[in-house]
Amino acid sequence: MDKFIIEGGKKLKGEVQISGSKNAALPLIAASLLAPGNHVLTNVPNLRDITTMISLLKHLGANCSYDDATLKIETDNIRGDDAPYDVVKTMRASVLVMGPLLSRLNHARISLPGGCAIGARPIDLHLKALSTMGADITLHDGIVEVRANRLIGSKIFFDKITVTGTENIMMAATLADGTTVLENAAREPEVVDLAACLIKMGAKIEGAGTDTIMIDGVKELRPLSYKVMPDRIEAATFMIAAAITDGDITLKDAPIDCLDSVILRLRETGVKFEPIVNSINVRGLEKPMGVNVVTSPYPGFATDVQAQFMALMTIAEGASVIKETIFENRFMHVAELNRMGANISIDGGTAVVKGVKGLIGAPVQATDLRASASLVLAALAANGTTEINRIYHLDRGYEGLEKKLKTMGASIERVPEGV
Repeated sequence: MDKFIIEGGKKLKGEVQISGSKNAALPLIAASLLAPGNHVLTNVPNLRDITTMISLLKHLGANCSYDDATLKIETDNIRGDDAPYDVVKTMRASVLVMGPLLSRLNHARISLPGGCAIGARPIDLHLKALSTMGADITLHDGIVEVRANRLIGSKIFFDKITVTGTENIMMAATLADGTTVLENAAREPEVVDLAACLIKMGAKIEGAGTDTIMIDGVKELRPLSYKVMPDRIEAATFMIAAAITDGDITLKDAPIDCLDSVILRLRETGVKFEPIVNSINVRGLEKPMGVNVVTSPYPGFATDVQAQFMALMTIAEGASVIKETIFENRFMHVAELNRMGANISIDGGTAVVKGVKGLIGAPVQATDLRASASLVLAALAANGTTEINRIYHLDRGYEGLEKKLKTMGASIERVPEGV
């Protein structure tokens, strides 16, 4: 496994291109299963999770080619409905193929998915919704089998907001018989992006971006041709990179309209923002102010930015309180930040961060995707050298992170295992 060697203390300056969104691209790829034909997605990031999803579609009978951020998918002969464990074990988003397969083939068989160890993310809400729509569901040996001659439009209330659940059932409902209403639906921009793509395919969807989404089923959809939205989590990470290094970074093609909660909190720390055409300039400061944060579903402060923001708070003036309400195990980066001289204590789902004068480089270990990003940010600000092990997590969600940081003056090297 590769590792990063980072020499901290350098102010980042320059421009960075924000890549396409991983969390938007994955359901869009799954949506190609809804219709036979030739599909084209552009602005697709080159990430491990994308490669995993492409492998899954190939296993299901699709022909896929990826080059220069363009993914072409031919789905005329989807011959399988088996998503095996050796493909899906590394990525929970693989469950997104269930809804499209069920709608098109009347049968889906998938292994229970894996992913980061940040807490329980069961698919029971997906299965409950499909059952309400008339599907027969069988669970055995870690495998879910779902069958339905044709799904029936129904009223679905999600007991808990679920992004992948909203996306999965929205895709399934596009070909259902009648109208499906999703209540307490996720409002994330990636859900809106998927809905826009499905509408281009011929689906009838209203209300995406609100907590109530209405889908009128149609008999068939046409192949998709769509550009993936920019990655708001990557953009937030680079904003914090500017803040934590007292840097000056211009983010190109950042989805500013999707980042209100992050920008608001960063402004409170003292970070300066200047909108530019199709870009935004972010300027840090030597000593940010401590700010409290509570994670919540969109449009609240994203759980996917919590770890990165905590890294910034480790060197802030005063103390801050960070409350995690989405995933129960999403403080695994705390022990590693403390190894670098941070002063963080945890009580259940709440972390109290007392700002220190400075962080110190140390050997640390990444535990999940966003925790990995927080350690990179901390290392950029630390005095001395930091070695970050198990960075394969980063490759799941950040495209060429070290290359982008290098262009802005960071001292960061990827080193193969054993070197």
